[in-house]
Amino acid sequence: MLRIHVSMKATNVPLKRTPVVLYLDTDPEHPVQGNTDRTGTAIFDIPSASGKVTVNGAVHYHGRLEGNIDIDLWSPTDAGKVDQFGAPGRLESGSIAYPGMQIRTLMVKGNAVQTDSEGYLVNLGDWSEDFVRAEAEYEGLELTDENWEVIRFLRDFYETHGVQANVREIIKHFRKVWGKDLGNNHYLHAIFPRGGPQKQGNRLAGLLRTKGEH
Repeated sequence: MLRIHVSMKATNVPLKRTPVVLYLDTDPEHPVQGNTDRTGTAIFDIPSASGKVTVNGAVHYHGRLEGNIDIDLWSPTDAGKVDQFGAPGRLESGSIAYPGMQIRTLMVKGNAVQTDSEGYLVNLGDWSEDFVRAEAEYEGLELTDENWEVIRFLRDFYETHGVQANVREIIKHFRKVWGKDLGNNHYLHAIFPRGGPQKQGNRLAGLLRTKGEH
């Protein structure tokens, strides 16, 4: 029996609601796949063997696959294809600047980052988790685990599908992982009070404006 526990780096907070997909290469031709549960834990009923634990193509453990193994991630998208700023590989690093755009400067860990007047990144490659914290503070939003889960879902969805998630897709996902009491439009707007997940969420996630924001 193998138990793998996944938590966030620095905070050691378990990834409670956002499933992390783990791959074990005990049999390279038929890798074993498993998802973490609501406690950030994945259990595999496999014989003891040497091998690797991979998340999104990046090896996070290499050794004996038995007993308890702890893995820490910067985020569920933590992998070799995530660039130095934390952006998934499919996200463009270009600028959305246009003539006459009103620019404001946000200080992120001592570095000047440009956004438009609403807080959307001018240069998408400037995104980082430190940007999220700085912009959220500017907007008066106290970040919770639920905020981070939505932000990471929005980035993961775009990285996977090449388009941004619409409201229906966001609600469908979080109703599944949070239940109907929290996975609904009302609660999502409560935790992102300045426009909901499609506006404030996308802004913090370093993505672009979408139609139908309110």
